[in-house]
Amino acid sequence: MEDRLGEIRGGGPPRRHNARTVAALTGNPGCTRRAVLDSAGVDKPALAQRLGFPARFGRSRFAITRGNAFEAQLKADGGGELLRLVAERLGVPVPAGATWTDLGGDDDRPERSRAALTASGDGPALFDHPLLGLDVAGRRVHLEPDLVAARLAGRYHVVEIKSFPLIDGQADPAKVAAAAIQSAVYVLALRELLAAEGRDPELVAHEVVLICPRDFGNRPVASLLDVRKQLLVLRRQLARMARVDDLLATVPVGFTADPTADPAALAAALRRVPARYAPDCLAVCELAYFCRHEARGHTGALGRPVREALGGVVEVADVLALAEGVRAPEPEQAEAAALLRTAARLRADALAENPA
Repeated sequence: MEDRLGEIRGGGPPRRHNARTVAALTGNPGCTRRAVLDSAGVDKPALAQRLGFPARFGRSRFAITRGNAFEAQLKADGGGELLRLVAERLGVPVPAGATWTDLGGDDDRPERSRAALTASGDGPALFDHPLLGLDVAGRRVHLEPDLVAARLAGRYHVVEIKSFPLIDGQADPAKVAAAAIQSAVYVLALRELLAAEGRDPELVAHEVVLICPRDFGNRPVASLLDVRKQLLVLRRQLARMARVDDLLATVPVGFTADPTADPAALAAALRRVPARYAPDCLAVCELAYFCRHEARGHTGALGRPVREALGGVVEVADVLALAEGVRAPEPEQAEAAALLRTAARLRADALAENPA
């Protein structure tokens, strides 16, 4: 199996996962192409560059600088402000103080994180930069979260500090959703750490504390994210990737995604492994622009709601033909065809009443 995975990625060491890549797996669990590439540890940014469809997402220097300043403000003086925000949002009395443990650095960090987070006691405590781990596709992935694990009232809560603002009490839904998925990765890793030490994993709450700046200033505000749904999807996708042999059974013999191979041969090889493109992929997957180009003319390119509403109708041309009644639907397309004909009739009536 390792030899086959090495052939797929083109040799060399596998690309390491981090919380962001693990979280992105949950966004499109039906995409076989991504599951295979991530299981093999393929360098997807290099692959996308080689194909001529480089990824176009990332944080600006301004956003990074602003985020660092906001985080430093919260962690100043032993995290007193952070402790107050978390306690108030959880509805527990604000403790007079809490122990502060910075688990950063390079010396024996995994062991220090394990010992600190699993030590007996339930007093108020804040753990900065803990090193956590998860098994992804048969490999141990070390997660280096830039977050705080808070222990209050005998339970652990993951605390995510983000620099995107809440304006009039509302944040960008896409950014909140991304934060929830990534937080679920940390919750799962922390639960597994406690379970490995014989402690109850349910001590780690499924409610994550998200702290963002209010409006356009740096005044922090905390809110709760329930990540139970994200945890279910994450567990299901990780279990799928753990069955690497099942995934490889769907891959054509000789398939390779070696970023040094000929671009035309790479593109042809990738098209033999099914993808499940959706517009959301543009924000999380390095191959999204290649898959979008490939999906032109397919209903999936219009978004998951459209694809799901149209059932088994894959091509946009077939959608139009069914709507106009010039093509008989397949048995599994009957419901979608009826919906399309109704929509076409309503559109025609609306245009007849308002020709302008």
